[in-house]
Amino acid sequence: MKHTVKISLIIVALFFIIQMIGLNIVNQYGDSELPLGIERPEVQSEFSYIPLLVAIIFATGIALILIKLGAVKVWKAWFFIATLYLLTIAFGAFFDARIAIMIALFLILLRTFRRSVISHNFVELFVYAGIPVIFAPILSIVSVSVVLVFIAIYDMIAVWKTKHMVKLAKFQTNTKVFAGLMIPYDNGKKAAILGGGDLGFPMLFASVVLLAYGWIPAILTSIFAAIGLLALLILSKKNKFYPAMPFIGAGSFVGFFISLLI
Repeated sequence: MKHTVKISLIIVALFFIIQMIGLNIVNQYGDSELPLGIERPEVQSEFSYIPLLVAIIFATGIALILIKLGAVKVWKAWFFIATLYLLTIAFGAFFDARIAIMIALFLILLRTFRRSVISHNFVELFVYAGIPVIFAPILSIVSVSVVLVFIAIYDMIAVWKTKHMVKLAKFQTNTKVFAGLMIPYDNGKKAAILGGGDLGFPMLFASVVLLAYGWIPAILTSIFAAIGLLALLILSKKNKFYPAMPFIGAGSFVGFFISLLI
């Protein structure tokens, strides 16, 4: 096991909590309008995965260029804007747009200037809900399945082959601007991390399931995604990097297919 039992269970519990928060936010929105005049892409549901995959590839390319150039300030500015954008959408499910952006800004500034495990991970509880709020209503089950399979394959290549995902994780950790869960332990000598994509993409899949099939299939999907993550943490070895999405994605599919049989 890569981490202690306690830390592994904390990571899995936080993963599941984040999924449930995201599903609740998506449910609040449905297909209603987004705050601040933000609009969803207008595409046919069968091909709606294309702009999302293009955005993923583009964002990854920009991130790798910033790492190559060592552009820490640009990276932090980009991270700040993206977090503010997604948090505002997430809180827009419950508050007026102006209040939502004020809450989002306060939490980001708190995390920046009063950095701690709590302030960092509290923001992570909400920020990824902005992704399915934008894309879930325009994705079909087939389209989001294509996204999940693509991300799983990409994750394996990026971690085991090109290793650029490892470089990205180290860069984020060194700049103290990390997208994802981070739980330090052993007096801060070690840390269990789970990247933002490993939180956002299973939430996107479960959100499409929620909108198409309802709560029970969506919850089962998320439960088995968490089981997939737990399996990875149990099977993984210390001081090695592993792609999480193949495990989490497989769990998501298993949970969804089981829900269809019930």
